[in-house]
This record gives sequence, structure tokens and C-alpha cells, in this order.
Amino acid sequence: MKRKSSETSIIVRHLSDGTRVTAAVVLLMLFTGSCTTTRPVLDTNDLSYLYNPMKNPVNPRYNITYPSDNQASLGIKFFGNELLFSEANPQGVPAASLSLTVKLFRTSGGTALADTSFYDLSIVKQAGTEEYVYHIPLNVNPGLEYVAEVKILDRLRSLVIQTFIPFNTASVTNRYNYVARGHFGKNELFNPVVRVDEYSNLVYLRGKADSLYIAYYKPYTTKPDPPSMMLPEKAIDYGPDTIIALAYTDTLPMMFPKPGIYLCSVDSNLTDGFCFYNFGPLFPEMGTPEVMIEPLTYIATQSELEEMRTAPRPKVALDEFWIKCGGNVEKARELIRIYYTRVLYANYYFTSYKEGWRTERGMIYMIYGPPDKVYKNPGGETWGYRKPVLKSSWGTRYKVSEEYLYFNFKKKNSIFSENDYFLSKSETLVTFWEQAVASWKKGVVFRLDNPEDY
Repeated sequence: MKRKSSETSIIVRHLSDGTRVTAAVVLLMLFTGSCTTTRPVLDTNDLSYLYNPMKNPVNPRYNITYPSDNQASLGIKFFGNELLFSEANPQGVPAASLSLTVKLFRTSGGTALADTSFYDLSIVKQAGTEEYVYHIPLNVNPGLEYVAEVKILDRLRSLVIQTFIPFNTASVTNRYNYVARGHFGKNELFNPVVRVDEYSNLVYLRGKADSLYIAYYKPYTTKPDPPSMMLPEKAIDYGPDTIIALAYTDTLPMMFPKPGIYLCSVDSNLTDGFCFYNFGPLFPEMGTPEVMIEPLTYIATQSELEEMRTAPRPKVALDEFWIKCGGNVEKARELIRIYYTRVLYANYYFTSYKEGWRTERGMIYMIYGPPDKVYKNPGGETWGYRKPVLKSSWGTRYKVSEEYLYFNFKKKNSIFSENDYFLSKSETLVTFWEQAVASWKKGVVFRLDNPEDY
């Protein structure tokens, strides 16, 4: 069905299946992988391309809404500059050819397959259109937790990408009951990060509402502790600075004037709702020396950080730090390019109610690099970094053993974000963190599988 100019028709073959399957079977199909540092995982379920732009040219955005008791909607946004268009079709027009498979698993009280759908997409390239948005219905029941498995086949590239999207139908006021739109373009906002000069609308999908309550929280500026420190996770432990109530309309223009977290809800209790985030005018990029200094918290000492923060010329101080690490200007430039590219991607992949580089996944990503293995499970994800290959010989026969350092991240239920994970430090006691930091300070980009570099 044609929705608007940026959308094209979807050929739908929808199969609703309430048949229960055993948890063991589903987990084998979907999430096979180790949650420990010793048990091997199956490479067929490796999703490391999700966090490596060199492996994955297509990076859709996803959004789940819950507009009625028995139906949710999966929104998918494709970026035109990432799609491959070809005129090799009967119409002779530039078009991308995609196939989607969506499996919906109910994870409350055991795991069961709840719904399966297949979609064929022919996306015709349209002049001036940068984004192509589609919505897929999902059959759900109230009060439950779900995981949507999405597989996308790019036929022209012979490329398959896969992702898992957890959500729940536990409330009629949580984040899934709202959709954010640009005030002027009325475009659906898949990214809740806003800028100071942007106007947005928040549409409540579950009927009438008299008032909209907005709680403002100051920015979260705490950094995570290194993985080698067995300290509990940190979270927001302060209340809102301000709470305001507005007469609600779905066309109410809202602007969020200063950095921080804005929790919006039609429920005056503000126990759940939809969050907007303002991380400053430059986010997700590092556009000034003052901003670039802060992500150095993982490799610089407190005295080095304070010296850069208080320097009369922060750029000079920042340059001097990197030249000291690299030994010369050219090496320093290379280190800067790599480190801040990782900061940028950490912001893109892991931002929640805090910038992506401030998260524990962001910390690991920046210091260790993109993971060699990624495995998803209903409660989180596991990253694997390849250790040096071990070779052993017996006569003329050689045996090669491949081992990995695994980091286990657990999904946290948070009213502020659906992308909030913490590192389970008790599951990984040997992290090589000190070696990694020392490597960076010596001007060598750390790689666990190249121990001679540090």
C-alpha cells in the first residue's frame, strides 16, 4: 500500500502463528552463543557487522510503536545513500530490491514464536528523497515482553543483515505508545536526539489526553569504570530539576532548549513515557577541542585531563597530548583519526540517555575496537575479541586454536532508554585493560590479537 512519496508498495505474505516452541529450540535458532568466557559460540549467529561500518553498507533505523492492545508496528527507515539501485527490472527504473523476514518471539514466561511475516520491497529511487520509511504490523497481546527478529536480504548485493529488537506491551503510557515527529515536515523521528533549534511533536497513540507532563533531568556526565574494576554499574541517581504540565495536542510544537534528558508522558506520575535527549549542538561529532578532551577519560590520567581542561589554549594542549602518545605529528594525526572515528560510531550505535561514548559498550568499543564477534540473546549481547592464534604441532600435523576474550552486556530496564546496557564484570576477570591503555599511550592502536604491538 502506498503511504507517501518516500514509500513504495510492499507485497505482504503474512503468517500469524501462535504455536509454542520450546525455549531450547528458539534459543538455538536465534541466540546461540556463550554468555561466559570459556564456552564456544556458533559463528553462524555472529552479528559483528552490526557494529562495523566496514562490513555492513546498509544500516536501517528501527522503531516500535504500540498503537492498540493487539497490534504493534515495526517502523524501518532506509537511507537512500546506503541502498543499491539498479535499472535491471521490467520497469527500467532505478530500484532497490529487498526481502524482509520478521519473526516475533514472546519472551515472557518462556520463549514462544508469536508471529511471522514476509515482505518483498521494491524501493524506487525518487529525486530529492533521502529516507524511505515502512511500517510492518505485529500481532501482540497486552502485558508481555517480545523480541522482533528482523532479517533483510539485499538481493542486488546478495547481502543479509539481521537484528533483534526487544520491546514490551506492559503499559499504555510507556515509550512505545508515542511517536515523535518533526513539527514542520511531520516526518517520523527514529532518533530521539534533538537540537536546541528543532521543533518536535509528540503524538500519543492510545486515545485522548488532556495534559502532557515533561520532566527535565540534567545531563548524565559520569563515565563508566574500567572493566577491570569490580564496581557496581552507575545509573541516574538524581531526580528531575523541573516538571511542567502543558495542555496536550498532537501538534504542540516543543523545543528542548538546553542539554539534558526530557521525559514526556500523559501520566502525571511520570513513571514511564517517551524521552528526548539534547547532547549539545555538535553531537554526535567532536567539533571543538573542549568536547574532544572528555572522551580521553579512558586513556588519560586525571591530572592530564585537568591540565587540558584548564589550559588557556585547549587545542594546543590536546595536540600536545596526542603528540606525546604518538611521538610525532604524523603519528598523532593517525591516532586522532582512529580514536575519534570510534567515538563517532560509539555515539551512533550506543547512545541511550547518555552519549554513546559514555556507555560501557562505547568504552569497550573505543579502546578495543569493533568486536570480532557479536552474539545477541533476549537479555543482552556478548562481544568477542580474538586472542593471538595458538599453534601446536604433533609430528607433521599442526593444530590451530582460536580463542576469544568475551564481554557480556546485560540489557537494563530503564524508563529513560531502550538502549541501556551494563557490563557484567564478574563474567570476565581478565580483560587486558591495562595493556590496552598502555598501548594507546605508546601510540599503538591496541589489538588483542597482536600482542607484540604493546
